[in-house]
Amino acid sequence: MRFPLGRRDRKDARLHSTEVEANGLTGRLLWADGTPAPGQDAAGNPAGPAYVLIHGIGVSHRYLRRLHNELAGAPTYSLDLPGFAGTPRPGRQLSVADYGSFIAQALKASGIDSYILVGHSMGTQFTIEAALYAPERARRLVLMGPVVDSRHRSVLRQGMALTLDALLRESASSNWIVLTDYFRCGPRWYFTEVPVMMGYPTEQRLGGINVPILVLRGNHDQVAGPEWCIRLAQAVPQGSFAEIPGAGHVVQHVRPRQVADAIRSFAGAASG
Repeated sequence: MRFPLGRRDRKDARLHSTEVEANGLTGRLLWADGTPAPGQDAAGNPAGPAYVLIHGIGVSHRYLRRLHNELAGAPTYSLDLPGFAGTPRPGRQLSVADYGSFIAQALKASGIDSYILVGHSMGTQFTIEAALYAPERARRLVLMGPVVDSRHRSVLRQGMALTLDALLRESASSNWIVLTDYFRCGPRWYFTEVPVMMGYPTEQRLGGINVPILVLRGNHDQVAGPEWCIRLAQAVPQGSFAEIPGAGHVVQHVRPRQVADAIRSFAGAASG
């Protein structure tokens, strides 16, 4: 895919990072030039609430990087969560609520107090819990490829769906990022958190959300099927659904511009 020179320059922009701590856990916050550094008044920016991108199990900000740069015309941050992406591993299994409170508290400590949470895969679960922990700060939620689809409620079925998606629907670059991030995470922590992901009651927890929600999937996603995603969008009073053509589960890496357009459209409609 070719881009005008200015867009290519933006995609190659360097991300800055800093460690963030909350509840005795350590993660990493990342941002690009043009976004206020942590401690500055990101929420007061005329562009509106910041976008905060949240990865799923085993991975990192890297597979969200293309989407980050597409959204970076507005304040945009990515998180590497505790135990993933080479951050210190916690001494115990963390619940989804533990991760949600970490996200909300780390953002508050960084001076980011108004945001649109954008989660992918298990990151959608973290996003829901962060919004429930600090509902006054989370203005909207975007759930990309949400898990766990009701068709895949066993580890075997979920693993098969992920494998088929990687083999049939993903690009070589997205598979490389995911696999190398799995290596950095390590099997011990990955499999510590798998039962947490599998047992999370996504639909039930969504019932407590009172802000606009966009459920988004690639139309070839083997992991988050259309019926499941539509059902989640219908589970909240202000839910909507969007599908991106020609993409699988890691839709934000393969079709970053289309995903960013859908998110911006949703954010603009929700604020209107």
